[in-house]
Amino acid sequence: MTANPAPTLSRPLSRRGLITAGAVTLAAPFVLRRRAVAAEPLRLSWNAGAVCFSAVPLAFQLDLFKKHGLEVELVNFTGSTDQLLEAIATGKADAGVGMALRWLKPLEQGFDVKISAGLHGGCMRLFGAKAAGVKTVLDLPGKVIGVSDMASPSKNFFSVVLTKFGLDPNKDVEWRQFPADLLGLAVEKGEIHAIADGDPLVWSQTKNPQMVEITNNVCGEFATRTCCLVGVRGSLLRDNRPAAKALTTALIEAQHAAYADLRAAAAAYAPFAPKFPVEELEAMLRSHAHNVTPIGDELRQQLALYTDELKSVSVIKRSTDSQRFAGRITVDLA
Repeated sequence: MTANPAPTLSRPLSRRGLITAGAVTLAAPFVLRRRAVAAEPLRLSWNAGAVCFSAVPLAFQLDLFKKHGLEVELVNFTGSTDQLLEAIATGKADAGVGMALRWLKPLEQGFDVKISAGLHGGCMRLFGAKAAGVKTVLDLPGKVIGVSDMASPSKNFFSVVLTKFGLDPNKDVEWRQFPADLLGLAVEKGEIHAIADGDPLVWSQTKNPQMVEITNNVCGEFATRTCCLVGVRGSLLRDNRPAAKALTTALIEAQHAAYADLRAAAAAYAPFAPKFPVEELEAMLRSHAHNVTPIGDELRQQLALYTDELKSVSVIKRSTDSQRFAGRITVDLA
């Protein structure tokens, strides 16, 4: 894990602003100031390589954490999901944001982490190679699908999609792993016939005339389904529930702000993706569903659906009670 300095947004004060600031200072005894809800900075883990988390740096630019009495330190986590959830559970991080289809299996193992909200939908795409005759899901039997990780959310999600078309993701297709930046080359060499991955890395395929976007995770029944979550450590909930609530609330507000101004969200995220111009980052965000922030019963129902779907592709144990599991791993902080 590597700590990133928190993005900041500073504006020079005008003469009027300075006078106003002085007036506020003089009136300080009569102003009720928001008290910090956490004595020390909270450490928030995230994947800086995922454009769909653009609301996180936007939260810093808008001072939303400070608005809710928090100091937050960003930690870019690049290890496995099990390691991330263990880091949260053991207090090396206080909370994190991550993808539902990567988190649910490790959470089944009993990590002391609770899901407090969903953040957005969309960011995973399935492309087919026209030269291989792959233009629809039903063209995939007998073909090879390239992924960057054999336990990736994209592999899990599109495995579920295959089952909904009556296909067996373990028998009807072959999955083959390549580094994300080599997936396109693997298609050119004929080593794979389709690509399943997430933005921003897979975005380049939208401009490749030799590829066709077969489907993504904002199609059909998934249009209003969250794909990314906020998780907080159990001990934080027990020791300082107001801080856990403030953090969740700030992230949801940041997500709403991102949806209201996707250009601002793209600009806030741009330093973490220097290879992409802001215009492209904005286009990626517009193709997602950044108005999907379920909490409470709605969140539990969505996670129960995912659990049932993951059982259908042998990721979650078939004996797992989906409703009970969704209830066990979530917390209401509204």
